Parts: sequence; C-alpha cells; structure tokens
Amino acid sequence: MPDLLIELLSEEIPARMQAKAAEDLKRLVTGGMVDRGLTYAHAAAFATPRRLALAVEGVASGTPALREERRGPRVDAPEKAIEGFLRSAGVAREALKVQEDKKGAVYIAVIERPGRGAAEVVAEVLAEVVRSFPWPKSMRWGSGALRWVRPLHAILCVMSDEAGASVVPVEIDGLVAGDVTRGHRFMAPEPFSVTGAEDYAAKLRRAFVILDPAERAEKIAHDAEQLAFARGLEVVRDEGLLAEVAGLVEWPVVLKGRIEERFLTLPPEVLQVAMKVHQKFLSVRAASGRIEGYVVVANRETADGGATVLAGNARVLAARLSDAEYFWRNDLATGLDAMRAKLEAVAFHAKLGTQGERIARIAALAREIAPTVGADPELAARAAELAKADLASEMVYEFPELQGVMGRYYALEAGEPPEVAAACPEHYAPLGPSDAVPEAPASVAVALADKIDMLTGFWVIDEKPTGSKDPFALRRAGLGVIRVVLGNGLRVRLKPLLRNHYRLVEEQVDEVCLRTARAASQGDVLVARGHGGSEPPSEAIPAEIMTFLADRLKVHLREQGIRHDVIDACFQLGGQDDLVLLVERVRALQAFLSTEEGANLLTGYRRAVSILGQEERRDGVSYELDPHPSLFETEAERALYTALDAAEVALEPALAAEEFQGAMTALARLRGPIDAFFDTTTVNAESAMVRRNRLCLLHRIRTVMNRVAVFSALEGG
Repeated sequence: MPDLLIELLSEEIPARMQAKAAEDLKRLVTGGMVDRGLTYAHAAAFATPRRLALAVEGVASGTPALREERRGPRVDAPEKAIEGFLRSAGVAREALKVQEDKKGAVYIAVIERPGRGAAEVVAEVLAEVVRSFPWPKSMRWGSGALRWVRPLHAILCVMSDEAGASVVPVEIDGLVAGDVTRGHRFMAPEPFSVTGAEDYAAKLRRAFVILDPAERAEKIAHDAEQLAFARGLEVVRDEGLLAEVAGLVEWPVVLKGRIEERFLTLPPEVLQVAMKVHQKFLSVRAASGRIEGYVVVANRETADGGATVLAGNARVLAARLSDAEYFWRNDLATGLDAMRAKLEAVAFHAKLGTQGERIARIAALAREIAPTVGADPELAARAAELAKADLASEMVYEFPELQGVMGRYYALEAGEPPEVAAACPEHYAPLGPSDAVPEAPASVAVALADKIDMLTGFWVIDEKPTGSKDPFALRRAGLGVIRVVLGNGLRVRLKPLLRNHYRLVEEQVDEVCLRTARAASQGDVLVARGHGGSEPPSEAIPAEIMTFLADRLKVHLREQGIRHDVIDACFQLGGQDDLVLLVERVRALQAFLSTEEGANLLTGYRRAVSILGQEERRDGVSYELDPHPSLFETEAERALYTALDAAEVALEPALAAEEFQGAMTALARLRGPIDAFFDTTTVNAESAMVRRNRLCLLHRIRTVMNRVAVFSALEGG
C-alpha cells in the first residue's frame, strides 16, 4: 500500500495559526479521501514557519468499483418527476429498468461507478482543500485567484511504495505539484527532491529544518536550560511562549543575553512581560527570583556565534525597557489614589455606571463581608478602593497582563498595609480551574465582593448568561464565588449579602439611567434597567443568583463524583445559601444513597410519594393532616407511625448541630418499617376513613424525609 507525502511551501505562516492549520490539513485531506472511498492507515501533520506538511501511511491503491440500484418513480408518474430522477441518478432514459412491486411498475436506475486510482483521488482532494482552506485570514497575490495565508510558492505531492515514488499530478492556479522542496531560507536554500516521508524529514534536517514543532520546542527548552544552568540561573518556563517561539523558527539557535543593570530595579513581572510581549524572549532568573537575563531564539547559525543578533536585540530591548521604566516612574509619582480618581470617568457599562461607581459598590460590600471572613472592615474597604486603581496606570495600559500585579507594587511603594497591597492581584483569583484561591482575609473579602457585584449588577440589568453566550464571564464569576467560599471553608450566608447588594446596585443603576435620560432628554428608568418597566420583587434576583450558583456548584463538584441530582435534592430545601453547609449535606446524602439502606429507603419513599400523588390527583384533595393512631388497623401502621415519631425526634438535634451523618442514620431506621408497611398493608382500604388515614401516613413519610433533602428531586424520584 503506498504512502502519501504533501507539502505546501509558502511565505511565513503566523505562529498562532500553524497548529490549527496543520490539523485542518490532516482533517480535510484524510476526510476527503475517505468520503471518496480511499482508505488509509495513519496520518500525521506538521508545520514550520514556511510549510505545512502531511504524511499519510497505508493509502489504498484505489477506490472500489460501486454498483447501486436506486428506486425511482412509478412508470406512469408525471414526465417531470421522471426527468428529475434521471438528473439525480445521472443516467439516460434507456438505462432505466422496470420492476414490479406492490404499488405497480417502477423505474430502477442502475448506477455503476468504476474504481479510481489513489493518485487521481488525492489530486482531486488536494486541489479542493487548497482552494477552500479555512485560514482565519488569507490573501491574494499577483494576478491569480488563489487565496492563502501568505503567497504559496510550491506544492510537493508524492506517492511512494516498494516500486518507487511518483508525483501526483496536481495543478492549482498555475502551481504544478512536484517532488522538490527547499530547506532553510538562508542556510540551505537550494532545491532538492524527496521520495517519501522519511526521506523528506531526513533531508530537511540536513538542510537545517526541524519539521516537528514539538521537537523544535523541546530543543529550545533544553538548550535554554543548559545555557542558564551553566551560569547558575534558571529559565522561567512559559509553555505558551515556547510554542509561539517554536513557530517562528525552522532551525532554533538559542542565545543568552543579559539585562542592563539600570533596568534591574523594575519589578520582575515588568521585565518578564515586556520581553515576552515585545521581543518573544524567554526570561532567565536568579535563585532569588530576580530577572537578570533573557534567551533569544534565532533562526540561523552565524559566523560570529550570534553576537550580532544579540547586540541588535539588546538595543531594541533597551528601548522597550526604557519605556517601561518611564511608565514605572510616572505611575509612582501619580499614586494609587489619583489613579482611582481617574476611574470615575472610565465607563464600566452603560447601565452600571463608571469603574469608580463600581469600585464604591465593591468597597461597601467588602466592608460588609469582612467580619464574616475574619478581616478588618476598614482594611477590607481600603483594599477594595485600591484593588483596581492600577487599571488607570500607564504600565497596565501598555501591559494589561499586569493588572493587579502593578497595584501591589504601587501600594507597597506608597506605604499601604501589606494586606491592602496583596488584595490588588489576589482579588481577581481564581481566573482558571487550576488557579489558587485567595486566603488572606482582606483579599477574600474583596474577591467575594468583586464577583458578587458582577453577578448582581448584570442580573439587575437583565444581562444574564444564555446558552453558550456569556459575554461578561458571569459563569466564571459564579464559580469564583464558590471556589473562594469552599476553598476557605467560609460559613457565610450569601442570600442576605445578595439582597443587600441588590438594593445598592438598584439605586445606582437608577441614578445612571436618570443621568443618561437627562443627557438624552428622553428614556425611561426602569426600561433602561432592562426590567420591562416593572420593578422586580426584592427577593427575585437574589433567588435567581442562588439558583445560578447551585448550577455552577454542580459543575464544580462533577469532577469529584458528586451527582447533580443530589445537589438539587439538598438545594431545593430552600435557604441553602451557606455553601459549605450545603456541600456537607450533599456529601452525606450521596454517601447514604450509596448504601443498601439508603437505596432501599429511596425505593420506599418513591413508592409512598407515587401512591400519594396518584390519589391526591384523583380525589382533588391534599392529604396533609397528621394520621390518627386510633384509625390504625395493622401493626405495620403503628410501627411506621412510631418510627416516624422517633426519626423526627432524632432529626431535630442532628440537623440543628449540622450532624448530617447522624441525620442519615436516623432516616436509615425508617427502612424496615416502611418496607413492612407496604408488604402487609393496603393503602386503599375499603373504609374511607382508614384509607384517608393511611394516605396521611404516606404524607408524613414524605414530610419527615424531606427535612433532610427533597428526595423527589433525585433521578427517578
């Protein structure tokens, strides 16, 4: 079975596009082959700055011949229907057969497709793929109509087997495929021919091109670490930057430079980000953590060992770091309080006011949260006032990645308490699933206030997430609230916080809408707020946000094996706004349901609720009265009634003490009496009074068990 090699040689492909382009080439070519009946064994795609390559192993020699019988219209069908069938089948009228079936004589078209050679299929597929390749951005050049990310210079398309290699005949917009490629643009520019994938990779390496981007990245990392280690330093690992740099070179040559002494007073994060963003340098640091040098990845070996390359990069870097030093000094002279004042004129959202107004809301909420999390209220409020001030700094304007980080430095330089400085970067956390949560009390207070304000504000103006759309990252904010609370074991009641903050946001939103209406001399306050002209109930939005948080909690606990319906069963009890307590209850319930007693008790509960529901619907009444012991006729009824009394007595202190395992133990004692009741007692007794009494007993089963969780919310319940 032959192997296939394809290379598309062009001008430089942007590094950010290379990985996806390689996967797209593999997907589209192999998919097109399979769609046409041409199978293969394995495929691998590669990318360098100048080329996309695809190696396909075990390609079938051709496609099989196909014979298909397609049923058409009846013989007496209208002529237009028959003509349409002929066009769709691609056959002549004379080629149709007539076949009798239950509804009469019908036409049958016999469609025969001869097999095709692999080369013919590959040529057709490759031409189609190149002409419609899904680049994020593409261009035309010269007088041709072909579009590619950069001018496409050559196409290599070779099929090889034991008998040798042959070029697949492909021509695309004047480019004729061949078996020739080129190596490194400067170090080996002469063309050479190849016979297959192994020959191609080997000759490219000799021509100073490493085909595999992962291998280039590994070589850069290894050589950089060796250079740094030799000088007692270490490279700051950055996988994203490493992958990007590997996409900029075909033959990586690692060089180490040193930062000028005058710039070493800048914060290390500034040095690292400036070098990464502007120069694509890997940072090198000392054991103390101070950034002292950098790694340049050149694309060629030079006679002077890279001295000229390093000198040129050093000059450019000095200019970049001079700018950063200028921003640093200006920001220190300005101060965080002045930066915060600038945010009064910076819009946050058209309906939610300015950044300054949002900061005031966060500060008020942080002061309210502080006692609950063990923080000083005034310290937490001060931290909230300054946490976002660096958004108005020149440094963060140039390097948005440093928001919060610079605030910490500016706060320390201004003599603010360490807790206030730490809250500047920490209040944004967690930004991702692997991020740590803040632990310092002031940082926790500000982090919660920031995220709760996001949720409340956008709920007030009715900008909630819908489907896959979440433009304001509210799902991340909700998950952040959950992780901060659970990560610190905070016993905080969220509903009162949401309710109080809702009122504050509502007032500010009304002010913003009035301000906007006055400026435009028109508009309606409530409509501008997004509530259709009617004031929502004071509890509606906090309740909606708690439901939203419960949904986020399901996502958060899913990886820990917690069932979503168990969370629902506990959350539907109402008042479950203490997330730590809610999770403890959820874990206890799931552990109980995994036991034999729990599973059997759930079965009994479902049976009781099912019978009760059917009879209530049939009778049109609700059997919510307490059962009367004098109407019991069987020992099983009496035993169940007694067991329910005992369970209620045991549940009261267990739930009050938050001893959920004890509550589950109390429920477990109901299994035997419930089973015995259904085994020996007919609910629908002949006596109407006895029947009603037994239905009330079933209602009591539901009531007692639902003190622990709403068992009907469990799947199958």
